[in-house]
Amino acid sequence: MSGFCPELSDDVKQVRDWVHEFARDVIRPAGAEWDEREETPWPVIQEAAKAGLYSLDFFATQWFEESGLGLPVAFEEIFWGDAGIGLSIVGTGLAAAAVSSNGTPEQMGEWLPQMFGTENDVKLGAFCASEPDAGSDVGAIRTRAVRDGGDWILNGVKTWATNGGIANVHIVVATVDPALGTRGQASFIIPPGTPGLSMGQKFRKHGIRASHTAEVVLDDVRVPGSCLLGGAEKLEARLARVRNGERAGEQAALRTFETTRPAVAAMAVGIARAAFEYARDYAREREQFGRRIAENQAVAFLLADMATRVDIARFMTWRAAWMARNGRRFEQAEGSMSKLVASETAVWVTEQAIQILGGAGYTREHPVERFHRDAKIFTIFEGTSEIQRLIIGRAVTGLPVR
Repeated sequence: MSGFCPELSDDVKQVRDWVHEFARDVIRPAGAEWDEREETPWPVIQEAAKAGLYSLDFFATQWFEESGLGLPVAFEEIFWGDAGIGLSIVGTGLAAAAVSSNGTPEQMGEWLPQMFGTENDVKLGAFCASEPDAGSDVGAIRTRAVRDGGDWILNGVKTWATNGGIANVHIVVATVDPALGTRGQASFIIPPGTPGLSMGQKFRKHGIRASHTAEVVLDDVRVPGSCLLGGAEKLEARLARVRNGERAGEQAALRTFETTRPAVAAMAVGIARAAFEYARDYAREREQFGRRIAENQAVAFLLADMATRVDIARFMTWRAAWMARNGRRFEQAEGSMSKLVASETAVWVTEQAIQILGGAGYTREHPVERFHRDAKIFTIFEGTSEIQRLIIGRAVTGLPVR
């Protein structure tokens, strides 16, 4: 990619080292405990807030860092520490990204601070798009938003929502004109304490168990018109273009996902790197048949492939983040490429780490077992690997691949 050079500025290096230290000293030691508890690690989030890591200022500063590498580098370090706790710390970022990329200045000023709270009173944000019968098919969203005077009334059920039901602010994707499919959707801000919003089932998961995932039920949830993300004028103009057969641009939810894919890829890189490093260090010390197992060609070659794949995934993640920050179009779906490669790398590398440790790696005495469980979700959420391949296939062929 012309103009892209994977070199970190001194500022980003300082952020990387600072976040790594926090991940090493605070996140990683708590990973196993909160995985077993399957609860939101409020004390760790509180520590992150006190350190300045969980704050609107941090996310905004790194999101708009000149090279675009601030958040990917920080996210890699956080998830190197632990993915479940990591998602509890950064999960608000998806809701914040929706408001930052699609909201009006007034909406950003009012709602972004309320998603994070303060270092003494932390809050969360939740982005609610998936539904029980929709999944990756955002065109099948059934949650409806109906205008009632100056208000909107929402009804439906969202699922797989990170921080769903316990967040202070929820961003909900709903259909406003069913005849237009995904182009007839809009996103809404649900303020804290709004009647009719409740938490449904909390899911017990295979991995990332320290991150809260639940259903969100909307039963005649009434919000003022000012809570329509982007505002009524923008929505009406877009709907009018669609009805006239004109190109209307991406719906807010799809734009949110595309914007955040390099950040999600960086999370997967962090898990993969953690697993590689643990397996490498184990292989250097573990002796069998009178020599360290890293001296066996089979193990050394496997470690070589693991290291190479981690670096490839990181490079593709940085490229996509740099492109997004510098206004380069994802002509070849580079955002989806980064997410696809990084997520599948994380699954493969964590599995090989278990293999290198043998029976020990299959037990909870070593963290690679948890790394492997945590990695799998990255091939599923924020768009499955199959959806990423569909997006990439359409981009590289120019055809409506189905």
